Amino acid sequence: MNMLEELQIPTGAAAAAILPQLVCVLAGTSPAVLPVPVADEREAQRLRDALAPGSEIEAAAALVVATSGTTGTPKGAMLSASALRASGNATHDRLGGPGTWLLALPAHHIAGMQVLLRSVLANTDPVILDVGAGFDPSTLPAAVARMSGRRYTSLVPTQLVKALDDPAATEALAEFDAVLLGGAATPVPLRERAVAAGISIVRTYGMSETAGGCVYDGVPLDGTRLRLDSGHIDSGHIDSGRVVLGGATVALGYRGMPDHPAFAEPGWFRTDDAGRLTDGVLSIEGRLDEAISTGGLTVVPQVVEAALATHPAVRECAVVGLDDTRLGQRVVVAIVASSTVTLADLREHIALTLDSTAAPRELYLVDALPIRGPGKLDRDRLRVALETLTPVR
Repeated sequence: MNMLEELQIPTGAAAAAILPQLVCVLAGTSPAVLPVPVADEREAQRLRDALAPGSEIEAAAALVVATSGTTGTPKGAMLSASALRASGNATHDRLGGPGTWLLALPAHHIAGMQVLLRSVLANTDPVILDVGAGFDPSTLPAAVARMSGRRYTSLVPTQLVKALDDPAATEALAEFDAVLLGGAATPVPLRERAVAAGISIVRTYGMSETAGGCVYDGVPLDGTRLRLDSGHIDSGHIDSGRVVLGGATVALGYRGMPDHPAFAEPGWFRTDDAGRLTDGVLSIEGRLDEAISTGGLTVVPQVVEAALATHPAVRECAVVGLDDTRLGQRVVVAIVASSTVTLADLREHIALTLDSTAAPRELYLVDALPIRGPGKLDRDRLRVALETLTPVR
């Protein structure tokens, strides 16, 4: 068995100081490390407390990364050096070769850590933004000017929204050979807006348990296996069901949870996501544990959000279920609006593509949506917040 050591990660350019240790992590010659942020003691302690049970881990583990799952307590995904190398090499193969990476995400999350690990594999120096106080898109032009060769970065959708509101930042992103976009679902209008601006968007799907993104634009990276369980195949060659991922990048399991059902099948990770395959291309329909039961029917929030996102007044949106004495749960939506919008407008818009069951019964206007981890919507926090607000009629 191996021992686990903390890897303290500074903010900004000082994070480059950990690169020599990451060389050893990738080689499998160092003790396994747990990344924690130096500048956020509360988050660092949360990670220490959550991942503390027992001091020993799998012998092959090189990196233990906290998940950003739907519960408040993270689990520790144990990743081997070979899994990390396989992920980085497959990414470069898909994107067109090694290049220079821009780090614009916290490096204690897998997406940010992978930017640094890919830089080590590419033998290039990463350019690092200080996101300790949040993402500032105005810093992008100067950062891009410091990069050479093929240029890559990873962002989450909320960062892309901010960048597209800044003309100089938009131009800077258009200079990248690829902008990986993951961490949360990307609304179609946001993606179309970015593509229209000349930005080379690559949608990624993956998680800490798969060493980060392992499916790019719906197609698995080399070495990644994909199947959908409990699904069906119809005459249109569409398969749907629970997403299960396998292959070289899958974690060894969760630290301190040797019998966790997500890793019950060796070499595979059973996600909580519902997906659909169309001609071999994966699309994520939503999380199985976030479905809303309303009046005896099931509504998948992400499906409704995708439909609402095409409304011109919707900048960002999130759909949740609130307790209801008659329906069990009622479907409601929180909107970050770009112009005036009413509940009637949204219900009419939903009716164009979805059944009336999916139409929100209440509208809440908010300044921002709560997020957790690397830009993922925090539905639990949002649900609690909405219980204290008055809906817009």
